[in-house]
Amino acid sequence: MQTRNPFIDDFSKMMGGAAGAAQAAGEEFRALIRSQMERFVADMDLAKRDEVEALKSLARSALEKVEQLEKRVAELEGGASTQSSPAESAKNA
Repeated sequence: MQTRNPFIDDFSKMMGGAAGAAQAAGEEFRALIRSQMERFVADMDLAKRDEVEALKSLARSALEKVEQLEKRVAELEGGASTQSSPAESAKNA
C-alpha cells in the first residue's frame, strides 16, 4: 500500500502555488484600484476631512469675532447717540 501519491503531492503543490499567486494578484489589484481612486479623487479637487474641519474652525472663530465687533459697534453707536442728545437739547433750548 502506497502512503504517498505523487499525483496528489504535485496537485497540492500546484494548488498551493495557485492560491499564492491568486492572493498576490488580489493584493496587486487592490493596490491598483486604490491608486486609481486616489487619482480620481485628486482630479475632482475634493477637500479632505481635516481641511474641512480646519475651515469650519476658522469660520466659527470669524463669526464669533464679527459678533463681538457688532456688539462693540452697537455700544459705541449707543454711546454716541446719548452723548449727542444733550448737545442737541442744549441747542434747542
